[in-house]
Parts: sequence; structure tokens; C-alpha cells
Amino acid sequence: MVGDGWWSVGEALERIGRLDPQLCAFVEVWHARASARARSVDRRLPLAGLPFAVKGPAGIRSYAARRLVAAGAVPVGSTAVPGPGTYWQTWGQGAHGRTVNPYRADRTPGGSSAGSAVAVAAGMVPLATGSDGAGSVRIPAAWCGVFGLKTTRGLLPSPDRTGLATAGVLTRRVPDARLYLRYVLDGYEEAPRARTPVRAAYSPDLGFARTDPAVDAVVRAAVGRLVAAGVVRLDAPDPPLSLLDPRETWLAVRGGEPPRAAGAGGGSGADVREENDRRLDVYFARTPLLLSPVTPNRPHGHEGPGPDVYSTALTWAFNVSGHPAASLPAGFTPDGCPVGLQLVAEHGADVPLLEIARVAEEALPIVRP
Repeated sequence: MVGDGWWSVGEALERIGRLDPQLCAFVEVWHARASARARSVDRRLPLAGLPFAVKGPAGIRSYAARRLVAAGAVPVGSTAVPGPGTYWQTWGQGAHGRTVNPYRADRTPGGSSAGSAVAVAAGMVPLATGSDGAGSVRIPAAWCGVFGLKTTRGLLPSPDRTGLATAGVLTRRVPDARLYLRYVLDGYEEAPRARTPVRAAYSPDLGFARTDPAVDAVVRAAVGRLVAAGVVRLDAPDPPLSLLDPRETWLAVRGGEPPRAAGAGGGSGADVREENDRRLDVYFARTPLLLSPVTPNRPHGHEGPGPDVYSTALTWAFNVSGHPAASLPAGFTPDGCPVGLQLVAEHGADVPLLEIARVAEEALPIVRP
């Protein structure tokens, strides 16, 4: 594990060779190149020899991957994303076939950073890059029982001209994600240990989603443990935070249309975006942390979630608004499905958010089936 002596490139490649034929997390594995780089890396570099995976065939060209390599980390392969003709919200397509959830093979790992989440969850790599345009880091992190961070819009370079997708990372533990940000972000400054309890509010639905009671129960229990441990203090915001459903706004922006072309709830998409921004500004002016489930539903089957079910319902509001958001493992439903707790902070508070998540993780030991 990073910080405690990470496993070697050779160990990562051995685990990939043994586990990936069943899990299908990787599109390509770079055995020869990774082994050669591991032998020649400058051991004085801070991440010398750290094996990591990159999201999708183009992930090695991403800004984050280049910065990790410059710090001595060794890319071992590219991970699965949805294949041609598949819906982005369902499953990934690896070299060996359809990517499966490491806890329940009959369920999706989430997407689109599907393979990255599976590779981290199965211990094939300690860290994998991702990108998040609607929940593409947070959803697979939640459904594979790992930590995932979506950064503030504009914090790191992104090729997405719509501004929805930002860089992200998936790790087994929060300190590994903090290490990622330290060596990827220019001007990184360490945050002091979070002063607890942190003021927060919990919303099971953000005011519009239909959340599965089993998912809500797992997340409420996790929040209750954080309160009991003195990590957070739940406040009742005045007025209570209730957002407008950003679905039509998100779809319009992703489609390249002006937000005003999409109506939602009787107003234009631009009106919805402006009103949600206003409500979030009011909330974060008084309360530094917002808590919710990552998804309203548990991991669905590989053929899709069914009609009118949006796994992104609780995540894409923060792609539209640009706030940093993270997924922290919260526990499991009675049928063995991982559930994630979403933590959202004000713009630019990525490093403090990671510090809060680290303290929360210490108070939420997860018993894994």
C-alpha cells in the first residue's frame, strides 16, 4: 500500500495475470515496458516504482499520467471503459470480455472508469486514473468499494470542452489519493488535519432523486457512525438544501447545445443551472461539507439499470456546478452490493476534502464480504 511500502511492478503484473481473465479490468497490459521502466527508474524520485493504471486506451497521454510518470510511477496498463455500442452508464469492455463487479459478477462495476475501479478493488494496482463527467469516477468507486475523487472544475487540465468532465483518481485508501494530488497538482499545499466535528448536512435525494431505501439505510448508518465518532456534526441548513433536477441541463451541455435550449421543471436549462449554483453558494457559505449517497440505486445487472433509472442522479449535479466530490466506501446492502457515501465541498477545496475523507475513513472500518 502506498505510504506503507507499495507493492512492486512485478507483483502488480503477477496479480493482473492471475485475476484479470475473470474480472476483465484491462484493455492492455504493458508487461515488457513496465518491467523495463521499473528496473531503470530513478530511485530518488518520490513515487519511484509505484505501479498504476490509466483509464482507457488514451489514458497514458493524460496530464495526470504524465505527472505521475515524472514523479517515478510506472504505468502497467490501460483499463476498460464502455465498448462500442454500449451505454456509458453500464459496463466496461476489457481484453478478456465484459468487465465485472469484483463483489458480484452478475452486476456492473459502474462506469465509465469501470476497469480502473475494478483494478484497484481487486488489488491489481494501488492507484488508477479516471475522469468524471457525470459520476464516472464516483459511481464505479462506490460500486466497487474503493475511494474515488472528482476534482474541482479547472483544477487540473481536461480535454473536455464542455467543462463537465474533470480529472479524478481511484485508490484503495484516501492517503493514496492525497499522494496523487500532491504530485499531479501544481502548487499543492498540505491541509492541516481536519478540525472535527466538521459541520455537514445529509441529503438522501438532493431534493429530487428516488433513492433505494436499502442504499439510504447503508449511508445513513455510515453517517451515524461519523457523528458518533465526532467526525461530523449534522446541521439543519436554513433554508434546507434542495436542488433542481439537472438532467436536462447536463444532457444539453454534453450535447453541445446552450443550456437554455433544454427545459427542466418549467424553466430553461440555464435557469436550473443558475438556481442550483445559487442554492449551493448559500449552502457552502455556512456549511463546509455536504453528504449524500453516491447513487440512488445499487449496482444493476449488465444489461442496464432499466427504464427511467439514472445512476447519475446524485452525481451529475456537481459536474454541472463544478464542485469537488468524493466517494467513500459506506458498507454493503444485505445482498452484498457495495454502497458509497458522497462528500462534496466548496470550489477549490479538494485538499481539505481529502483530509476530511481521510478522517472519515479512519472512523468507518468496512467489513468486506
